[in-house]
Amino acid sequence: MSVRVGHRAGKDVSGRDFTAVGRALAAPVRSTVLNLLIDGSSRPAGELARAAGVRPSTASEHLAALVDAGFVVAEPRGRQRFFRLADARVADALETLGELCPPAPVVSLRQSREQARLARARLCYDHLAGRLGVAVTDAMVGRGWLGDGLVVTSAGRTGLVDRGVDVDAAGSGRRPLTRACPDWTERREHLAGALGAAVAGRFLAAGWVARRGSTRGLAVTEAGLVALADEWGVPADLLDVPC
Repeated sequence: MSVRVGHRAGKDVSGRDFTAVGRALAAPVRSTVLNLLIDGSSRPAGELARAAGVRPSTASEHLAALVDAGFVVAEPRGRQRFFRLADARVADALETLGELCPPAPVVSLRQSREQARLARARLCYDHLAGRLGVAVTDAMVGRGWLGDGLVVTSAGRTGLVDRGVDVDAAGSGRRPLTRACPDWTERREHLAGALGAAVAGRFLAAGWVARRGSTRGLAVTEAGLVALADEWGVPADLLDVPC
């Protein structure tokens, strides 16, 4: 039996229609919306419209396109509708795509400062990213807590539990426990997956990091600097503090 080059018997290898994704993303307003939602937050349409600098009716059209494309889901709350990313896979895909995309144009000092803060420490959906996320991941690897492919080691389980991270609970769901996520600012990989979310949750609950207003940027607190150095092995100078 002969098979044409580029085809496998019994499988559809005609490829994916990347143009569908291209059409869904082909508007600056939608880029703004996705950048805001990539931290895993749920935001009302009015807030997204203001951030994008468009009228509510215009924002509704763009949000509808993102919902239709499967990037975003809408949740009614009373008279308002809140929007969030559909799931972690969308955030992962956007973070990976960000490596190929140029930075958003900076037109003010405020935007320049915000970009620097995002590069320093931020949430990528529900896990730590930026210089902070990469530094914490590197420290865990250096301590032997994460092995090849960022697999959790027995020493890692002990070390993480000692620092208040419930590894068993993180691994009890259907989501992969660990996964390497490309960091678009550091051009490195940081820890994602259920464990990455658990670590970020621990950092937030302990007050080691705090959200920066309505952005996805994170501020490392004084207590966080101490914990990072003493408990996680991340020197403060790696974060280019203060942040």
